[in-house]
Amino acid sequence: MDTSISNHIPPAGEVNEQETDKHMEILPDCGIKNVWAHNLEEEFASIRKLLPKYCYVAMDTEFPGVVARPIGDFKTTSDYYYQLLRCNVDLLRIIQLGLSFFDEDGKTPIGQYTTWQFNFKFNLSEDMYAQDSIELLTNSRIQFKDHEENGIEPLVFAEFIITSGLVLMDDLKWMTFHSSFDFGYLVKVLTDEKLPQEESEFFEMFSLYFPCVYDIKYLMKSCKNLKGGLQEVADQLELKRIGPQHQAGSDSLLTGMAFFKIRDMYFEGMIDSNKYCGHLYGLGITTLNNGQFRHDNETV
Repeated sequence: MDTSISNHIPPAGEVNEQETDKHMEILPDCGIKNVWAHNLEEEFASIRKLLPKYCYVAMDTEFPGVVARPIGDFKTTSDYYYQLLRCNVDLLRIIQLGLSFFDEDGKTPIGQYTTWQFNFKFNLSEDMYAQDSIELLTNSRIQFKDHEENGIEPLVFAEFIITSGLVLMDDLKWMTFHSSFDFGYLVKVLTDEKLPQEESEFFEMFSLYFPCVYDIKYLMKSCKNLKGGLQEVADQLELKRIGPQHQAGSDSLLTGMAFFKIRDMYFEGMIDSNKYCGHLYGLGITTLNNGQFRHDNETV
């Protein structure tokens, strides 16, 4: 975990921080807004006002780890990885979702929040989780008592996001980092159903709700010497994080910053959508790396 987290940033409040780092000139005034059940409608109204100008959306989730592994014969490593994703997403509940908004030049909204951190209902006494993941999130100052008492019901969230203009939109571009599990949870929330048995069926649903997605981990295949998890990549790009690592709002904001820096440094400001759009790192692959899969900050 990142040990450089600023101690003055409260986990359940808002973050407003002036950023003067030379690599952050596109983000002069960023804020992270926490969303709970009581202000969900109000904050979705604020988000709708940003569209369509701020049509690049960076996304990250926090979820309670990996608690199960599939058993059986698998034709490809992609098939194994999808079944790993499916059985865990079906068993577990999403904890946080972070959304950060940018325009096509990588600029964030001026004079208002740039990031919304949605906090879902989660009960440590009733819901399943991996102990190490909960310890990591607790150390990142996620307050599980608040999630239990004030968290958003996924079905209510789904009703709002469906009508928000964020999904089912061809002109909206999603920016993520190693996001197969992230989208697994979002598809589950949107459909209120378990994930499809077959990976191909999942991709049909995924591409319907999210027609244009850029997974930075997939882009990195074409980026010489760029490697590692999100924080490692941000360090290589000399980007400064705002907010605590392993909270979805901060991670989504850093993901968006990394995307635009990579686009300019490695793709001359233009990423070929035909080549890179719609691919999720870890799915659709046929090779295994030393017998292990890696999900951002965790080997699974």
